[in-house]
Amino acid sequence: MEKVSVLAITKNGINVGEKLKEFFPNWEIFAPVKLSNENNSITWYSEATTDKIIELFKNSNGLICIFSLGAVIRLIAPYLKDKKTDPAVIVIDDKTNFVISVLSGHIGGANELTQEISEKLNALPVITTAADVNNTISVDLVGREFGWKIDDESTVTKISAHMVNAEPIGVFQQANNQKWYKELPKNVTIYNSLEELKNSNSKAHLIISDKIIDNVLSQESVIYRPQSLVIGIGLHWDTTKDTIKEGIEHCLKEFSLSSKSIAKLVSIKKPNDVQGLIDLGKEMQIPVEYVDREELAEIITPNPSSTVKAFEGTASVSEAAAIKVSKGKLIVEKQKFPPNLTIAIARKID
Repeated sequence: MEKVSVLAITKNGINVGEKLKEFFPNWEIFAPVKLSNENNSITWYSEATTDKIIELFKNSNGLICIFSLGAVIRLIAPYLKDKKTDPAVIVIDDKTNFVISVLSGHIGGANELTQEISEKLNALPVITTAADVNNTISVDLVGREFGWKIDDESTVTKISAHMVNAEPIGVFQQANNQKWYKELPKNVTIYNSLEELKNSNSKAHLIISDKIIDNVLSQESVIYRPQSLVIGIGLHWDTTKDTIKEGIEHCLKEFSLSSKSIAKLVSIKKPNDVQGLIDLGKEMQIPVEYVDREELAEIITPNPSSTVKAFEGTASVSEAAAIKVSKGKLIVEKQKFPPNLTIAIARKID
């Protein structure tokens, strides 16, 4: 968590803040100037606490308040937006009996931080989210550490309800890290194909895939998009951003692949990087990687070209680059978009 602010408004609270600072030296402690002492590690403020808490709420990733839970709720309530943008909020009482996860427990990280603080302070953690209480899968956090993206957030609440109620849940994973859960709950079953998943008695599904899933199945699923696709691109120095983008979009649609699973755009290292590829990487917020021709020439590909070899010094660019960087297998062989673009797609092996 990048920025954590601790707000203390009593002498005991300040003592707790000082103790937290020992464990978490990057955290900033705030307290009213009227209670100031010689501790220079505390930021003493002169404005009203009602104003200060709102400032910290808006500008922190995590906010820890060492005073009444009721007071905190009343002060921040008008400024709550949603779980994706609200900071993690935690309340600790003056005597450090309890550490309470108040807001943004899962996505914001309040639950995890509550556990960590309670261990340091030897206090009792208070966490009320159903998935944590029932020791089951937190649907909105699956694959987060691997960079997976949820395809459609609108199904999360419904599927989470099935999960915490221990109803049959089916899982199908097509790509990326298999170690996303150490031990599956008894109500969760892994299936080897989408067909098996469809024919199961599952009330809901978790699908980890870079493929487009049909609408009927997706309505009863949370679909996670792993960063599993590496797109190899063969191009000329003057190939435009729009040309490359249209080629990629055509391939994704043709082979039913999700753009949310693109990990990298890769191509051959030229004397000067192609501006169209640079611009597309920035627009799509996807990293671009270049591979030396000597390395590409060593890769065995299904569709080598003597013409490409004459111009580039390697018989393959798009296929070889995708295979090289992904360390995986081609799932889309070279697609030609004359006169100046080829595209191939490989799936990473993690």
